[in-house]
Amino acid sequence: MVEIVTLTPNPAIDLSTSVARMVPSRKLRCAAQQRDPGGGGINVARVVKRFGGDVEAIYPAGGFTGRLLRALLDREQIPSRVVEAVAETREDFSVTESETGQQFRFVLPGEALAEGEWRGLLEILGGTDPAPTIVVGSGSLPPGVPHDFYAQAAAVAKRIGAQFFLDTSGDQLIAALAHGVTLIKPNLREMQELAGRPLANDQDYVAAARQQIDAGKVEIVALSLGHLGALLVTKDKALRSPALPVAQVSTVGAGDSFLGAIAFSLAKGRPIEDAFRLALASGSASLTMHGTELCRPADVERLSAEVVIQPL
Repeated sequence: MVEIVTLTPNPAIDLSTSVARMVPSRKLRCAAQQRDPGGGGINVARVVKRFGGDVEAIYPAGGFTGRLLRALLDREQIPSRVVEAVAETREDFSVTESETGQQFRFVLPGEALAEGEWRGLLEILGGTDPAPTIVVGSGSLPPGVPHDFYAQAAAVAKRIGAQFFLDTSGDQLIAALAHGVTLIKPNLREMQELAGRPLANDQDYVAAARQQIDAGKVEIVALSLGHLGALLVTKDKALRSPALPVAQVSTVGAGDSFLGAIAFSLAKGRPIEDAFRLALASGSASLTMHGTELCRPADVERLSAEVVIQPL
């Protein structure tokens, strides 16, 4: 039985490199490039696989980059169910300035999916038998895909008997919450948009999360606070953890590592405190890696011992 299915409507090839210094109008000599499969749900699947979870990825793929995406996922032994798309799969790239450690991220737009293609993703999800424990929807939506796509995906997950975890933003997050989901992973800006007001402290964060929970829109809110750490809220628990002091190399994929770890843990039936601890260690471990290399289990195990969780 597949424990976790990830849904990525806008996958990408993530290319990363470094240069001594970013200077305009000059030819910049870069280090060797690194290519990784990318997109929110794709990265979640990669993390779950590294922890030994049973996972499957659903996504569209088209053109040369689509074939490369499939090959990269095959290399990592990620089982896939793919909608063949006419449009070329997009690419993203990041450049690290080695003299300063600053990272510059460039996100290219995805080409439009036809109606039959995005509906095909939902049909594939609905055909998952037996049903997974968790469906994870993650990432942006490409042109041509309606803003309520994730709401429709949440409805499919509910129909087949799976929990639905979501990491997205804007109108698509609001539409999915109106339907109801199991877990969301907003950052502070996204949480403030949902609350409709500024949030200044832990009490504000918990109140804003409980506002969504009490309205029946979500059961678990995992709030990412960047350098301030993270907070996890359910109907009867609020857990707070400061950020771990790691040497940051790349921010790409840190949130996906966090989400992949918490999905893996909860799919295994582990206590939510343990899931939160693994998620915090995984997100922190990912920060120390180049490109979209994501977290390594050995680093996660080491950092897990350093995670401090405080009930609020």
